[in-house]
Amino acid sequence: MILLRRNGGFSSVHATVWILALQLVSAPSASSGTTGILQGVVVGRETHEPLPGVNISLPVLQRGTVTDDEGGFELQNLPPGRYDVRVTHVSYRTVMLKDVVIQPDIRTRLSIELEPANVELSEIVVQEQTPPIQTEVTGTAFHFTGEELSVLPVDYAADAIGLKPGVTMEGNVRGGKVTEVLYLVDGLPVRDILSGELSVSLPKSSITGMSITTGGFEPEYGNALSGIVNIVTKTGANTPRIFIRADKDDLYGTQVSKATTFDVLASGPLKENTAFYTASISGLLTDTRWWQDFQYFFPSPVEKNLNGFAKFAYLFDPATRLDAQVLYAHHDWRDYEFDWRFDLSGLPPESRDSYRLAAIFSKTPSEHFSYTASLSSFFIRSRIGTGSSEDVPANNPYQYDFFLQYVVSGQRAWWEDSKQATYTGKFDGLYRPAREHLVKFGAEVNLYNLLSDIVKYEPRRTFFGKPIIDQPQLDFSTNYAYHPRSGSLYVQDKIDVLGDGSLINVGIRYDILDPLAFRPDIEAIPVSDTAYSFVTQRIVKASIKQQISPRFGATMPLGEETFLFVNLGWYIQYPLFEYLYSGLDRVALAKGLTAITGNPDLDPERTFSYEISVKHAFTSDVVASATYFSKQTTNPIDTKTFVPGDSKLAGTFGFAEYVNTPHADCYGLELVLSREKGSWLTGEFSYTYMVAEGTSGSAQDAFYLAQFGFLPAVRSYPLSWDQRHTVKLSAQAAMKSGTTVSLAAEYHTGRPYTYYPTSTGFAPVTTAPFAENNARMPDCTNIDLRAEQVIDLGFWSVATVKMYADIRNLLDARNVSWMDSNGRIGGELGDPSGYFVGRRTRVGLQVEF
Repeated sequence: MILLRRNGGFSSVHATVWILALQLVSAPSASSGTTGILQGVVVGRETHEPLPGVNISLPVLQRGTVTDDEGGFELQNLPPGRYDVRVTHVSYRTVMLKDVVIQPDIRTRLSIELEPANVELSEIVVQEQTPPIQTEVTGTAFHFTGEELSVLPVDYAADAIGLKPGVTMEGNVRGGKVTEVLYLVDGLPVRDILSGELSVSLPKSSITGMSITTGGFEPEYGNALSGIVNIVTKTGANTPRIFIRADKDDLYGTQVSKATTFDVLASGPLKENTAFYTASISGLLTDTRWWQDFQYFFPSPVEKNLNGFAKFAYLFDPATRLDAQVLYAHHDWRDYEFDWRFDLSGLPPESRDSYRLAAIFSKTPSEHFSYTASLSSFFIRSRIGTGSSEDVPANNPYQYDFFLQYVVSGQRAWWEDSKQATYTGKFDGLYRPAREHLVKFGAEVNLYNLLSDIVKYEPRRTFFGKPIIDQPQLDFSTNYAYHPRSGSLYVQDKIDVLGDGSLINVGIRYDILDPLAFRPDIEAIPVSDTAYSFVTQRIVKASIKQQISPRFGATMPLGEETFLFVNLGWYIQYPLFEYLYSGLDRVALAKGLTAITGNPDLDPERTFSYEISVKHAFTSDVVASATYFSKQTTNPIDTKTFVPGDSKLAGTFGFAEYVNTPHADCYGLELVLSREKGSWLTGEFSYTYMVAEGTSGSAQDAFYLAQFGFLPAVRSYPLSWDQRHTVKLSAQAAMKSGTTVSLAAEYHTGRPYTYYPTSTGFAPVTTAPFAENNARMPDCTNIDLRAEQVIDLGFWSVATVKMYADIRNLLDARNVSWMDSNGRIGGELGDPSGYFVGRRTRVGLQVEF
């Protein structure tokens, strides 16, 4: 991995890169990772000789081709889904291959034998069997179809990542932070670039497929360290379709959240064979698990989460397509904190609105070349509190009871109005210069507009959570507007080495980020033995960050049904923009220092990872795999606090700044046994052993430790998501009676927490050295179940009606969420949030016609 960095102005090299990227995206637009390839060879059944001139067609897509002199064929730029493939030749019987699966980023390969026919005979219908092992995917990847997602006991498609090996309950992938996973919809990111959160959740009814990559993703994907989740949306067809689903959790059982969910979709043709539409909306209306307290303060529902999607597709011809799409999400909610249960109206309301507009153009000029390109704009607005920033009670902290346990009056001093806009141009090409090579290349440019206005004060607390009411509050306020920009280029070649399943993936990616900001050069001047004053000596322009990241993968056969996979690569992720810009305005305007000041000169976080796996197909539908992986991450983000020793003795907190810290490391082993196809039972069983250690668990660790007089860790310790042993089982059973049952079960050993007991809440009871995450919480077991039954309505043959029940935490297990430093579940107050949610049962009805 190579880092190119230059201080100061915009060099000719930078200008060349930006101009080249802009030229590449000036074409009409689309995105990577949303289409697949159909490839194969046709031979005579008796002679086994290649057959040229055979017609290969996908009738529903109006796409087709003809085999070459060697009997080979290829169709690029195919939308994911299941298709019938028709194979015809004047001298041979016609063959119809049913349910051929096209997956994003995958070549579906067919070997077809044609039977000679001297007279007209009916066509041969074959149920296509895809290979049990995808040899060209050299990293660890999983795929779901839209039908599979619809029967899983998950609320949103992105939740399905938790069913896979190497992923914790909270969504950490292979030892990384949850923000190290990149979520894409049709190849374009849907991440909040300030907080790192997923900002949009698509209706499940609008999804045609999803790919999850947890190791060894290819160079077309960047700005992620741990994983890629790419969701591909549906496109309308000539057949109109309407889908309606709704359920509630308070129709059965006593453990409820007073939740209602719904999902509605309509799709069909605007002009037959030419123009199509898809529109869907889904929602969650709930009073949350805390409804018994919320009901005394707020009307129902307390939380509303609405997601909408619309796509319009126009086919100029079978090989040229234009999509226009709108994606929208609205979420407003109230946080619940147990120590505020008597004053919940003192917690500010929160809301977030997101929407994306995109135009996606794809074209296949020839059998050997295709491209997609896109132009998109993505907007997010986040609000906390009501009124204006002047209404925040900055100098009037809320009041606690005598024992400093519960808040009894007052308001939290937190108000926010943040806006972000991302304008993206993207181009991806696919070119086959020879039968052995498949070259992918592309470019991307992002322009950002960031405006953040935050007023936030927090009381100082002891390590044990007790407020220090005689100390000034910590000030996290900021107000900034910045317009950074980023870009990338990549190229990759997939090389079929010997034609026996051996393959080499080699590629390289180039990334560039221009923060377009200045940082203060601050010097600490001692004023006493225990205090500093901080002086801004000068303002320095943040440097442009550049990165070259090579990727390599290989597949080789060890036997007829056994393959070895090797993958290694360098990956980067830019720091969240909040870490770059927060608090800089207060320094620049000489208004005094905020608690934590951003650093626009932060380097990107970097990971080098490799994995080695062996896969063996016992039968055409049962596969076992063993994968060893290792990751080394440098430049994680934390804070450096410029105070001598215990900040409480200094009389002022001093100056804290985001900085790059040493490292984090993860390694582990994944064992998987899966059956992806079957007449009635499919599923996956996995075991993961994983170690995740580092010198920092979050971007504020050192900041808060400094308050308590503790020094930041200098040696690695188990991170909070260090989930050592995990067993998962997911299974789907489809009965002839029309009943489908889906099960998701998980067991994992306890995660770390810091045991450092106190009797007063202000001082420890031990003189032992402080050590982070030196103890473990209890083990965790969870089982989710979804069962649905088709209802036969003989009088309404055009409709499919299903009743279903979705049960989460079937055994009502009391799984521990957190423990305090005394080892008490839920802390001093016995906070119920110390346990994950108990059993919840939703009963619903689904109609499709």
